[in-house]
Amino acid sequence: MILLPDEISDKYELVVGLEVHAQLSTLSKSFSSDSASFGAGPNQHISPVSLGHPGTLPRINKNMVEYAVKMGLACNCTINLYNNFARKNYFYADLPKGYQITQDHAPICLGGKVDIKLANGTKKSLTIHHIHMEEDAGKSMHDQHHADSLIDLNRAGVPLIEIVSEPDMRSSEEAGLFLTEIRKLVRYLDICDGNMEEGSLRCDANISVRLKGATTYGNRCEVKNLNSIHNVRRAIDHEFVRQMLIIEAGGHIDQNTLNFNADTGETSILRSKEMANDYRYFPEPDLSPLLLTQVYVQKIRESLPALPSVLFEKYTTTFGLSEYDANVIIADKEFAHYFEEVIKDTNHYKAAANWLMGHIKSYLNDHNLGINELGMKPATLAGIIKLVDAGKINNSIAWHKLFSALLKEPNKLPEQVAKELNLLISEDNTDLSKFIQDALAKYPDKVIEYRKGKKGVVGLFMGEIMKLSKGKIDPQQTNKLLIKELEER
Repeated sequence: MILLPDEISDKYELVVGLEVHAQLSTLSKSFSSDSASFGAGPNQHISPVSLGHPGTLPRINKNMVEYAVKMGLACNCTINLYNNFARKNYFYADLPKGYQITQDHAPICLGGKVDIKLANGTKKSLTIHHIHMEEDAGKSMHDQHHADSLIDLNRAGVPLIEIVSEPDMRSSEEAGLFLTEIRKLVRYLDICDGNMEEGSLRCDANISVRLKGATTYGNRCEVKNLNSIHNVRRAIDHEFVRQMLIIEAGGHIDQNTLNFNADTGETSILRSKEMANDYRYFPEPDLSPLLLTQVYVQKIRESLPALPSVLFEKYTTTFGLSEYDANVIIADKEFAHYFEEVIKDTNHYKAAANWLMGHIKSYLNDHNLGINELGMKPATLAGIIKLVDAGKINNSIAWHKLFSALLKEPNKLPEQVAKELNLLISEDNTDLSKFIQDALAKYPDKVIEYRKGKKGVVGLFMGEIMKLSKGKIDPQQTNKLLIKELEER
């Protein structure tokens, strides 16, 4: 990336708006009964409808409508009760009808916002212009044959929602955070898997620059089909510099559609940017208007799960967790769900968060597992936490021995396994007193150092006592008795 002098970059303001396409997790396609699942062989999920044969008629997938309303409610949009569909005409080899069924003047969701928090702590609401429903095109592959392009129409007709933001973003960081929140929402709502690598979540970025203080927008360029949040940010940063350099050289920004090369980090012209009149929108004659009711919308509203923003507020206020802890937990829907189940059986929220973010996250990463593959019920983890809180087992032994034992015997209770393995802390202070005496006797010179004010040697004694007791001690109680013994010598 080219670094510009501050006197140039400080003159301009970046303006970004995103168009995010989310492929909905319905069983069938938008307007036919063809399977919408991913991963089949080429052209196996097709029919005369998705192939655009003459005389075929579309039918609306009701789950597509429900999922679109869910997303709109999650983004605080106004739900449009009167919906109609339109034909968007353009020729692509992988769009067999020669047009795409979409929404034009009456999208299902209007307005709305997504809240983000920047790295410097600044909070900002990014406005959504609208969300509309449409069908996907097929897929053209140009690198599978030496002479021909290959067409796979499995994806043709798969339902999409397109979330169109206002041009509210002023940095690549803001754009990345917006996309992160959208991906989080579709996963929480269980309407899209959010997998950008497989193309089920795709992003187009509209990028322009203007002089700081200007009120009109410059000509925008649209970078198509960005397949990761990292690449969205790279493309925006590259375009910001490219467009500033052109303007500084006295040039003009042409309104083009661009491709992004992830290897070089650069954009290139794909085609001149189409305008709305290029698509020749007109009402879809084969679909009647879609009329929703307030009762229907309210029923969907009541079915929504607890969303990340609600959980964040609960964790930081009611539970007293740090913003960092809360953000780590809510970053993944299944992780948050597991935490919610754990705290049904313990009110030691901080301990539950520490276990999940520390020991368990480390274990999952080491074994390349998801939280749903852990093999330990949330109630079992809560039981381990209760044993530690009650002083019956120390945290180190709980993790290194009890946790792994319970993974092998998931149907047993934590205290039962701890007893079987002789892991519970002895309540006999005679043993503890002996461990303390033996540790002090082993390091008489360190006892003298302590008496001279070198308090850090307490850790050495605690380590020796832990070794002698095989971890079956209460660290807090032991520390108090150890210091008492050292002070009395």
